[in-house]
Amino acid sequence: MRGNLVELAVAFVIGAAFATLMQALVADLVTPIVAALFGEPSFDDLSFTINGSEFLYGDFLNALLAFLSVAAAIYFLVVTPYERIQAMQGVSPETKSCEHCLSTIPVGASRCAFCTQPVSIKRPQ
Repeated sequence: MRGNLVELAVAFVIGAAFATLMQALVADLVTPIVAALFGEPSFDDLSFTINGSEFLYGDFLNALLAFLSVAAAIYFLVVTPYERIQAMQGVSPETKSCEHCLSTIPVGASRCAFCTQPVSIKRPQ
């Protein structure tokens, strides 16, 4: 077993649990507060009817708020710190792998510094 596979499995399980937690937060705390501002007791009751078909857009609003909450939390608690750590470590996005030895070399290199084989030049855009 590779470490990345285990890390991915743990991240998936934690992500699913976090999404459930955020759905509960939105349904039990955020939605009643927002609904109170607009005079409605709950978003779940919001609906409209066309030709006898009832459309429950309140439930969709709950799901949308839960999704936006999860997306914002992931961005601010995972993505932003990860980018800062990469910047502090000096990880350059302008590198590529050598086609022959898989070493990390600059994007503009025409020859690998490790195995000295010619490599295709990819100019940064």
